[in-house]
Amino acid sequence: MTPAITLAEKRGISHKVHSYSHDPGCTSYGEEAAEALQIDPGQVYKTLMVALNGDNKQLAVAIVPVAGQLNLKAAAKAFKVKKIAMADPQAAQRSSGYLLGGISPLGQKKAVPTLLDSSADHWPTVFVSAGKRGLEIELAARDLLTLTRGTLADLSG
Repeated sequence: MTPAITLAEKRGISHKVHSYSHDPGCTSYGEEAAEALQIDPGQVYKTLMVALNGDNKQLAVAIVPVAGQLNLKAAAKAFKVKKIAMADPQAAQRSSGYLLGGISPLGQKKAVPTLLDSSADHWPTVFVSAGKRGLEIELAARDLLTLTRGTLADLSG
């Protein structure tokens, strides 16, 4: 049980947990999840920790499809800052409480601003990390937004 799953259960959010055998040599965690679970990569979303205005003390979460990439300019505009950069991996792990490759947007140690790519609205459910490599949580995009206090934005490039 991870903090992500605990949060969904405590809040009564409908969800499914999917596990698969993670290959330690794999670094494309989201693509690995899509392949292992035999689902469209467009329905699997990666959690990216970003530094607002390049400051690793001001982190935020951008959730984008694993099949796409984060558009830094679009994300900066959506977060209402001048620029964003990918967060330092150690800062991301400290802030979220999760290890890289298993960072979930749910149940993070520190609440941070969160944006979900608007493409998520096209799916009945989306898959995001459940807080551990080899573990995904499937839930409706609107429920993901409720749990993260996030908003939809155009983030993909």
